[in-house]
Amino acid sequence: MSEEFGPTFVTITDDDGTEAVLEYVASAEVDGQEFRAFFPTVPEDEAETDSAEEEDTGLIILKVIEENGEELLSTCDNEEELNAAYDAFMEILFEDEDETT
Repeated sequence: MSEEFGPTFVTITDDDGTEAVLEYVASAEVDGQEFRAFFPTVPEDEAETDSAEEEDTGLIILKVIEENGEELLSTCDNEEELNAAYDAFMEILFEDEDETT
């Protein structure tokens, strides 16, 4: 995915109806399963406050599943599968970093 026009943002809704906006980072296929990596965004009103309690802003990895012909993003419950996806994304991200230096 090209960043020629800027980052891509996705709004997801969890099972409780809570919405979150994520910034798309990359996609990777691991053992025939597609995963997508995102960084959480910080709402503008929260970005300006100097809070002692900072939220975790690490990489979010979601599994792509197909349901009724529609792509959905889901959490990965298999730790081994999640670790393999994480390793794949680290390779992708550090590969991009090596190309820019």
